[in-house]
Amino acid sequence: MSGILLTQYNGAILGPIAKVLGALLNVIFNIVPNVGVAIIIFTIIIYLCLLPLTYQQQKFSKLSARMNPEIKAVQEKYKGKKDQESMTRQNEEMQFIYKKYGVSPTGSCVQLLIQMPILFALYRVIYSIPAYVTKVYECLEKLANNILESANGVEVLSNLSITTSGQYANYVKDNNFIGENAVNSVIDVLNRASIADWDMIGTINGLNSEIFESVRAQFERFNTFLGLNVAYSPLDIIKTSFAQGKYLLIVGAVLIPLLAAATQWINTLFMPQAANNDSGDSTAQMMKSMNVTMPLVSAFFCLSLPIGMGIYWISGAVIRSIEQVLINRHIDKMDIDKIVEKNLEKEGVKKAQAAAAGTGSDSRSISGRASIKTANIVPDIKATEGNEVRTDKEAPKGIAARANMVKEYNERKG
Repeated sequence: MSGILLTQYNGAILGPIAKVLGALLNVIFNIVPNVGVAIIIFTIIIYLCLLPLTYQQQKFSKLSARMNPEIKAVQEKYKGKKDQESMTRQNEEMQFIYKKYGVSPTGSCVQLLIQMPILFALYRVIYSIPAYVTKVYECLEKLANNILESANGVEVLSNLSITTSGQYANYVKDNNFIGENAVNSVIDVLNRASIADWDMIGTINGLNSEIFESVRAQFERFNTFLGLNVAYSPLDIIKTSFAQGKYLLIVGAVLIPLLAAATQWINTLFMPQAANNDSGDSTAQMMKSMNVTMPLVSAFFCLSLPIGMGIYWISGAVIRSIEQVLINRHIDKMDIDKIVEKNLEKEGVKKAQAAAAGTGSDSRSISGRASIKTANIVPDIKATEGNEVRTDKEAPKGIAARANMVKEYNERKG
């Protein structure tokens, strides 16, 4: 174990994405050396890049509300019919509805599948900023080396609250850091250490006080956003500030989970709602339940996670809400009837082209390439059927229609 969080994630899917996002955050931080501000700018850029996917998802949801009654009508029409012909016809009719509205039945799922790896990779980057942001790593590296060189540095770190009961409890064993890179492990601990933990680190024997004070001050400048240290959780700040009588910091810490819940709830208000929201619709009921539980879940996680994660959560919800308002205004101005008309015209052109390709260039052949056998049977039907004269333009299009014509011709000829 060489620094569980500090080591850049190397997963096959999320690893490359996390490295790209980490490089972007590093560039932003070099321009604006504050974690809180960098996370907000970083979030804006990411959501702007995802805007085309968000637009397609919103458009799909809006059109779904219009076409769902037609989908349900087709399903009701073939309800209980399990024969192959009925199932084929049902599938064809449903595919026609999707084509008519210009959407894919898997469109929304594909967009979510693209976004999910990006969002998971984002969490990896924000949760372990020193692994991706060079300035933060170099700041903590100086103190980490000094701690490892001190007489009881590892012993003090092993007794911190974050290593005795936190996620770094297995970092230290027998007063030694486990893993190939002890410096990375110490930086992980420093990056998540509470205010009380930092006070304990200052008591290490042989620690260079000048390095300690310099690193602590610089690290706090990097992490302080509106008076709050983004490396600490709101719960940690509330506990520490209450003991020190810093009640203004308590108010700021409480606002983080409350804003996370509020912005998440506001975000759900701008999401496209299903056309059928009656009590019998299980999907609608599930969406209503999620609209209530998601804000509560956001508040719970943002209370215990570092404030940096809360900033990302809040800024992301605000940006999504703004995007949804603008996208909804644009979609509301769209003439769905015109979209349907255009798609139907496009579909008609495709069918005409397919029919023309099937008819072939030989004017004596009715089915052309589609059926060699039919072509050989009725080479002169178009000119000899009774007293009628049929041209290629008047000839029925489609294999089934031509087959019926052949059958009718053979019956007439006896």
